Amino acid sequence: MPKNHPKKTQLSLITHQSQPREIFWLSLSLIIATSYSLLALQKAFNSPYIVQDDARQHVFWMQRYIDSQLFPNDIIADYFQSVVPVGYKTLYQLIANLGIEPLTLSKLLPLLLTLITTIYTFALTLQLLPLPITGFISSLLVNQTLWMRDDLVSATPRAFVYPLLLGFWYYLIKRSLIPTLGAIALQGWFYPQSVLISSGVLILQLGKWQRGKLRLSRERKDYYFSAAGLIVAFLVMLPYAITTSEFEPIITASQAQQMREFWAGGRASFFTDNFWDFWLNGDRSGLLPRRQSLPILLYAALLLPFFGKIPQHFPLTRQVKPSIILLPQIIIVSLSLFFTAHLLLFHLHLPSRYSEHTLRLLLPIATGIALTILCHGLFQKTQILAIGLTTILAGILLFYPLLVTDFPKTAYEIGTAPKLYQFITHQPKDSLIASLSPETDNLPTFTHRSILVSWEYAIPYHLGYYLPLRQRAIDLIRAQYSPNANEIKTFIQNNTIDLWLIDQSAFTLDYITHNKWIQQFPDVATEASLRIEQGTPLAIPPLIPKCSIFQTQRFIVLDAKCL
Repeated sequence: MPKNHPKKTQLSLITHQSQPREIFWLSLSLIIATSYSLLALQKAFNSPYIVQDDARQHVFWMQRYIDSQLFPNDIIADYFQSVVPVGYKTLYQLIANLGIEPLTLSKLLPLLLTLITTIYTFALTLQLLPLPITGFISSLLVNQTLWMRDDLVSATPRAFVYPLLLGFWYYLIKRSLIPTLGAIALQGWFYPQSVLISSGVLILQLGKWQRGKLRLSRERKDYYFSAAGLIVAFLVMLPYAITTSEFEPIITASQAQQMREFWAGGRASFFTDNFWDFWLNGDRSGLLPRRQSLPILLYAALLLPFFGKIPQHFPLTRQVKPSIILLPQIIIVSLSLFFTAHLLLFHLHLPSRYSEHTLRLLLPIATGIALTILCHGLFQKTQILAIGLTTILAGILLFYPLLVTDFPKTAYEIGTAPKLYQFITHQPKDSLIASLSPETDNLPTFTHRSILVSWEYAIPYHLGYYLPLRQRAIDLIRAQYSPNANEIKTFIQNNTIDLWLIDQSAFTLDYITHNKWIQQFPDVATEASLRIEQGTPLAIPPLIPKCSIFQTQRFIVLDAKCL
């Protein structure tokens, strides 16, 4: 006993929590989180025409909050307005009423979301292993993990899933009923899929691991707590269940398998013949986050279960709270929902959304705990080795982002045609632009004018939305490469086109071959290519001198009435 006494004393000192120490490590966590966010902010305001890739879909239509006359009778704007959760659109609307434009808010929100995520990560980790240094490591790794992807920075609904999941887990462990219910409600208002994850966790909370066996809880308060959470989850999800969208039906798995859009190179690439890529690595279909977007130290999370089996060598495992059971419970729920989403493909949206978000949070938290236990255990054996390893780990933790290409990852799209944007902005608010140019993806955001169709907005999950858009794209390709002027005239009249934007290189074979939007429709793409190869006289090129109302070295804008 006397020999063990010094170790017990040292352990008690390490696990002692002092308020100043928590404040120090939390402050350091927030400083680093802020520094990552400021790097992204610097990029966000580096140009007057810059927008995050996915924000182009979810934010452009919100300009209606500033000017209700924008995007009239616009199926694209109507669709994206209909699919975003109510809390998300309400937040943007409230801020717009204060005079802050939605695009500007989308660039500022990631900083706030990052700070909230950091605070909850730190607080949650301390509920699992009450050491401030562990909270710091987990918070640092969570921030690195999230900034190696463009989820947080997008300020789209999925950016809110991280603070909302962490908040729910924290309050669940604390058994704080009202905040737990509030977190569930917010999940439903901002990212409804996360409510299913939280509901599953509430159900598993009723199981208790006792004496090597799984038993149902005998505590009435556990049932009251879970029942209250499930009732809120039911109420917040009910509107989604009973509301019928004008853009239904949702595409089925068999329908998607027949469409080029869902295979490699397609707009919503999902299926692949590679088994492992499909089930593990697929961005939409796979179970795991992409390895390239995870810090290398996260593999240390796999050591945590191993340490628990040999506490005599890693005594800090005895300080891990029983609430650590939450981590495997979340994994079980995520796996269950992942396979359920595959079984009901596209009705629960994308399977990967039920596993990748939770793993991006659980792995860093588990790694923070595992590294703390490892370093402490080595200190008990050999301090020289422990100091060396701790120094190496600290270096990797702090400086790993310097080794990562494009950190923080923002996926910002920079508009490179300011003169074009300015010209279109001065056109009537109800103008409709037809174009096959990749630049069309940016026009709704930078010009606040409607487009007929484009790659960015061709999301194929709701057939009531996508099939008309798909037909528009096919008709546009046929018209642009048609030798028949009457076909062009009919196309313009049927779609009430006002402006026709054409790339200067549009009537070359190379343009058709490398335009992924055109190539998604192989029949009409082949038809257009053959006409270019055979030198068939097309109807539009001779009309360009007469109908052009704006030109640069890259673009030509034609007056549709003239055509």
